[in-house]
Amino acid sequence: MSSLLRKEMARVLFRPKGQKLEEFIEIEEQQQGRHFLCVSTKDKQVQISVVVCQAVKRSQTKKLQQYGLEDSYERVEIWDLEDLLVLDGRDPDIDDPCFLMYFDKVRFVKAISCAAKYSLARCLLSLSRKYRHSALKLRNFDWTYIRPTAMYSDRGDCMVLTQVCFYAFNLVCLSLCPMPLA
Repeated sequence: MSSLLRKEMARVLFRPKGQKLEEFIEIEEQQQGRHFLCVSTKDKQVQISVVVCQAVKRSQTKKLQQYGLEDSYERVEIWDLEDLLVLDGRDPDIDDPCFLMYFDKVRFVKAISCAAKYSLARCLLSLSRKYRHSALKLRNFDWTYIRPTAMYSDRGDCMVLTQVCFYAFNLVCLSLCPMPLA
């Protein structure tokens, strides 16, 4: 479902402006509709934006002669990555999907999961190194999930999950080994 949403959002909102949607996560907001925090690139400029998705009535189609709903996407907030001073994960020791983005003002964000929060942090860190040639200042994140080991690449959560499974397998193997009693 998220890959279809990503393609649709990229087609409708980002491609017409010549931008590439690099990453998006769903976030919780007070206003009605689904909200997403998106990261897009164009040339060497990186933008972070809040996008609201609302269902609207579709006009009558010629082929099907039916009425239905279709999604409408609108950017409601936009920042440049170079304006992001600090990305603060708040507390790395608890499972908290909330984080703070420090621009000229502090923006509170609540992701739908911690995995989404860390996925966004990895993406912003990678793009910061690529386009700003400096690392983004991250505060209060568990670095094992940001830069786990040499096995990590910028493929997202699949690599982190693979690494966690690898560690778990090693622990099981070690626990099954007999210990000398001497």
